[in-house]
Amino acid sequence: MHEVTHFCLPHLLPLMRNTVRYLHEAFEFYEEALSTRYPFSCYKQVFVDEIDSECNAYATMTILSTHLLHSIAIIDQTFHSRKVMSKVVAEQFFGCFITMENWSDAWLARGIAEYLCGLHSKKCFGNNAYRAWIRDELAEVVRYEEQYGGIILDCSQPPAPPAISSINNLPAAPMKAYNDNPFYFPIKNLHTMSPKYIVLMRKKAHLVIRMLEHRIGLELLLQVFNKQLALASNAAGTKISAGLWGHLLISTNVFTKAIFTVTGKDMAVFIDQWVRTGGHAKFTMTSVFNSKRNTIELEVRQDCVNQRGVRKYVGPLLIQLQELDGTFKHTLQIENIIVKADITCHSKSRRNKKKKIPLCTGEEVDMDLTIMAESPVLWIRLDPEMTLLRSVNIEQPDFQWQFQLRHERDVTAQLDAIQALEKYATPQARLALTDTIENERIFYEVRCQAALCLTKVANAMVTSWQGPPAMLTIFKKFFGSYSAPHIIRQNNFTNFQHYFLQKTIPVAMAGLRTAHGICPPEVIRFLLDLFKYNDNSKNHYSDNYYRAALVEALGNTITPIISVVHQGRALSSENLSADAKLVLEEVTRILNLEKHLPSYKYTVSIACLKVIRKLQKCGHLPTNPKIYRSYAAYGQYIDVRLAAMECLVDYVKIDGRWEDLEHLIELLETDPDPMARHQLGRLLIDAMPFDKSNRHRLDREELALRIFDNMNTKLSHDTKLRCDMVDLYYALYGTRMPQCLTNQELGNLLRVHKQSFGSSNRNSRRASPSTDEIELGPYCVPKRERSHTPDPVDRKDSYDVPRISTNSQPTATAAKSREVSPFTEDLRRQEREENERVARENQIIIETMEASIKAEAIENESKATNPNVPSGPPPIPAPSVKEEIIDLDDTDTPTSAHEGQPAAKKMKSEFYSDNSISLPGINTGSSQPAGPTGFEPGMFGSLASAKMSGDLSDPNTSKTDGSKKKKKKDKKKHKHKHKHKHNKDKDRDRDRDKDRERDKSKEKEKKDPNIVRVIREETQETLSSADSSSRDSNPTTVDLTL
Repeated sequence: MHEVTHFCLPHLLPLMRNTVRYLHEAFEFYEEALSTRYPFSCYKQVFVDEIDSECNAYATMTILSTHLLHSIAIIDQTFHSRKVMSKVVAEQFFGCFITMENWSDAWLARGIAEYLCGLHSKKCFGNNAYRAWIRDELAEVVRYEEQYGGIILDCSQPPAPPAISSINNLPAAPMKAYNDNPFYFPIKNLHTMSPKYIVLMRKKAHLVIRMLEHRIGLELLLQVFNKQLALASNAAGTKISAGLWGHLLISTNVFTKAIFTVTGKDMAVFIDQWVRTGGHAKFTMTSVFNSKRNTIELEVRQDCVNQRGVRKYVGPLLIQLQELDGTFKHTLQIENIIVKADITCHSKSRRNKKKKIPLCTGEEVDMDLTIMAESPVLWIRLDPEMTLLRSVNIEQPDFQWQFQLRHERDVTAQLDAIQALEKYATPQARLALTDTIENERIFYEVRCQAALCLTKVANAMVTSWQGPPAMLTIFKKFFGSYSAPHIIRQNNFTNFQHYFLQKTIPVAMAGLRTAHGICPPEVIRFLLDLFKYNDNSKNHYSDNYYRAALVEALGNTITPIISVVHQGRALSSENLSADAKLVLEEVTRILNLEKHLPSYKYTVSIACLKVIRKLQKCGHLPTNPKIYRSYAAYGQYIDVRLAAMECLVDYVKIDGRWEDLEHLIELLETDPDPMARHQLGRLLIDAMPFDKSNRHRLDREELALRIFDNMNTKLSHDTKLRCDMVDLYYALYGTRMPQCLTNQELGNLLRVHKQSFGSSNRNSRRASPSTDEIELGPYCVPKRERSHTPDPVDRKDSYDVPRISTNSQPTATAAKSREVSPFTEDLRRQEREENERVARENQIIIETMEASIKAEAIENESKATNPNVPSGPPPIPAPSVKEEIIDLDDTDTPTSAHEGQPAAKKMKSEFYSDNSISLPGINTGSSQPAGPTGFEPGMFGSLASAKMSGDLSDPNTSKTDGSKKKKKKDKKKHKHKHKHKHNKDKDRDRDRDKDRERDKSKEKEKKDPNIVRVIREETQETLSSADSSSRDSNPTTVDLTL
């Protein structure tokens, strides 16, 4: 055994000794299972406060939270702490010693560590707890994928060549699904993934490694792990040959080759199907018994293949039938969306005969078959071993679910039966659930779930329910005093199954309702008696979690108030009903008692805060967030702070004002505790202050810009919180522009389009009103107010700030121009694209004219040199060639920062979409590679625009070509966005100048008839820079010398 050292603060030493006393078992289990020793010479555990997560594993050292420490009297925390410490020890083997080669291989190291931790938990806590944990993780992954999209574990490369060849045969629309990222964030880097996505990716990786176990076997899979560790240990001890150090890294391809080397099985198809492709299968199964043929007709459908996160599954599927003569397994080959199969039954119906039924475990049990139909099938299970990532919906009669709950020994089958019986409010279902709660041989989690299910069944049967409230008799039977069953016995938690059941039954009973929708009075009196007679003096274990459950049960009895509110009368304790007043007094007493005798991790105080919030929501107390602000302040215990923050988030969602939401955002940005910041962000995401589909009073521009600013500039040091901000923005606004900015921005866009495209010719623009009458957008400055020298202006990191007007009395529009929204840049880019399109069309017309004139000049020269050559139409003398005066002023094409260089056409697709205004870190489903994705300062600023419209000239062109290009640039010099304002005096001066230039050109052409001129008149106007203004003030000519 290597040296293991633990560190903590001195006063926490007794708690730490109790917490880590089982750690040596984890080392022994992993070394025995992997057939290799711990890869390092020592191991250290450091328990500290205020870290961002419960555990962080590093080579030879793990940093753990002090909240994992507990005494010997604590029951609930023991299971969690042992599991966390077991996981970090597994990460020493895979994750620290053997680490990922690329970001896309993170799933492998984390999945193997989770898998090894699951094997250790299976040994420590039993097979039932392990299978229930697998079922819960599978349900979590399914829920997330159906809400957001399929989780792709390895996105570094597409599926194997067969899948790619099939893509080539698909139409364009399905092909897009293989290439696009379904999420609103990049998944190629851990620093840009959503924190929730990373958690669910780890769980899915664990499930995939477990699927591998069922395909190649547990022993062979452990041999694959052993081979990787052996190669890594050999390479780590070699200091000369650095080429072997690659064995310290693991990747998807290396792992696939290792499996093939050890087992001889090629798992490439499996990797492509479940690792490089996201989503899960979703099955719906129905069955009909054919009595004539004695067969069961099964139909398995995959109707939801087009649903988000759901994919079509092709391959084998295991069906397990429990018949009268035993358990029989059948494998169906799933190839289509609908698969039908006729399975011959091995038994015949013996409904009236009593016989012991053999189960899959070899056990024989007596069953009452009077309620069953003619079918000899007792129940049907689909994929009972959870070897697929799937969601299953089995449609079968209620008596089959009752048989499955009573007699199936698998925990997952029992939990599925309880979930299905919620829809059957019958006396038989009630009896089956009651028997399950009382059965001592059933796993405690199944019994607790049966109690919660019985609450729903009893509420549905409220009109026909006879006798005392549900579960009251059961609780008195298990925990009541022998002489007086209504008085609870002294606490004795040595039987853990009874302990968890004693916590759950009061919570389930509190959910009972009468026909009027209120909690029965006898239930409330029963719960208050539990507080009254609670005695933990002779118990070896703490009752803090039990008392917290009782407080939670009191909260569940509260129902919305139905009363007439008198005008001018405020809510107070005097107006409360009798039952609500009893609940409030008891909760207040317990909360005050917690100040003097605090419980472990303040679990009772947390429950009291939630009950007070429920009293406020139901109208029994006036809504006031002050109590929650005091408990959410820095300095309180972290769990109490999170509970108070949860109440504040709920208050803001229902009754909050802008000041309350601003307080939460302030905590999210500046709280000293990183875990509190992260958890508050997740609370805001899960319980959004407002819905993005409707306009809300809290939907303000300040909130959108504040979140956007945090995403881009302020959280470069905190990746997790920055990704939380991205998730929060998506939850509030999606990938589109916020509604609080939509009206303003769309109004600006319409005004810009009206100015740019409202007139079809230059004369109509000359008749436009004066500068004072033109309605400019809030991000534009009137032309006469622009200065040639930009003033020094403080610039934000994320976006531009326009020039400050030099006018001593700026208008309201000019004042608005100083407030630049980052979303306006996208609108202005959209306008530039339209302007560029018009400019390209005009440029084509100019080039066509030049080519036509040049062709005529060549033909005239050839006629003058050789008059005998026949020709078509008579030549036109050079002096009579019509002079084309081409005014490019109508194009309104924007210019870039370089001289005369038009703005670049191609824009980054991840920043622009036809239907939305995208944000950095939020993908819009573009098929183009996103490049280095992050939250870069100035991403939407002028620097990005300048890069997009950079100089594209070719340095290899000759000097002559360069001079011609320069002349063509000068020819386009006068293209700018703002409109010209002309008066009559300027028009007359311009006409006189044109006449003089025309006379000069005619005289020059008489001297040299071989020169054809295209004259372009320029209007001397004030531009944004003095240099371009001086050049554009003179007319430009282009000589086409033959």
